[in-house]
Amino acid sequence: MHVTVAAHEDHVPLEPDRLDDHRGRLLRAAYAMCGSRNDAEDLVQEAYERVLRRPRLVRRDRDLAYLLRVLRHVWGAWVASEKRRPTTAVAPQDLEWLVDERATPELAMEVSMAYAAIAELSEPLRATIVAVDVAGLSYKEAAQSLRTRTGTIMSRLYRAREQVALRMEAP
Repeated sequence: MHVTVAAHEDHVPLEPDRLDDHRGRLLRAAYAMCGSRNDAEDLVQEAYERVLRRPRLVRRDRDLAYLLRVLRHVWGAWVASEKRRPTTAVAPQDLEWLVDERATPELAMEVSMAYAAIAELSEPLRATIVAVDVAGLSYKEAAQSLRTRTGTIMSRLYRAREQVALRMEAP
């Protein structure tokens, strides 16, 4: 039996050729979730595999929010199945894809410390700061992706940023 999904006027097919447009942000988001470059690459690859298995409809210009939601679900499945490998500290050569190559070594280390602090957050706070500050979603897009209210995003983001700042200031 073949079921055809009628596209709502606000929904468009997720175009496979647009996935690469979001790869950098999704890699940084995945890294913030798992703390390992290899795991981040595997996580993004598995998320892409899931969305490419069958045609998907997404709201116009909301494909990044949708992909981030899929990424979070894949990560949750990894954690539940204990598929995740142990994470290690960020190697200097791994920082190049997190920060601009023109960045100073001090900035690169700050970025490394920020990602480490993000990894220590509770899941709701980590998911929020990853969606807004790492992936670059608006508050509204993050709320839709995380299936919560915009006010909740604002509150969680405030607490997440505060905790990251405190951890980065600690000796």
